[in-house]
Amino acid sequence: MAWLALLIAGLFEVSWAIGLKYTHGFTRLWPTVATVTCMALSFVLLAHALKTLPIGTAYAVWTGIGTVGTAILGIILFAEPLEIYRLGCILLIVVGITGLRLLG
Repeated sequence: MAWLALLIAGLFEVSWAIGLKYTHGFTRLWPTVATVTCMALSFVLLAHALKTLPIGTAYAVWTGIGTVGTAILGIILFAEPLEIYRLGCILLIVVGITGLRLLG
């Protein structure tokens, strides 16, 4: 159950990271409300997962999910560059997350 909470926390992290772009510096009400809600849910679920998972593993997986998801959505939503080196680095993060999950 802790791993599921951590996965969902990571997805909320992606949501709030992308949401920051739409808040325009927290000047737009509803994107700001959605972003702050996603932040809160992400932290609450991370805290729940930390009841049983090691902090180093959980935090690395949480930030890894956020990093990979945000990088991919940045490419899709904001036309950020799609380069082989960028994809290679994203793949390395995925391999690291997978390794931590298998060992944790």
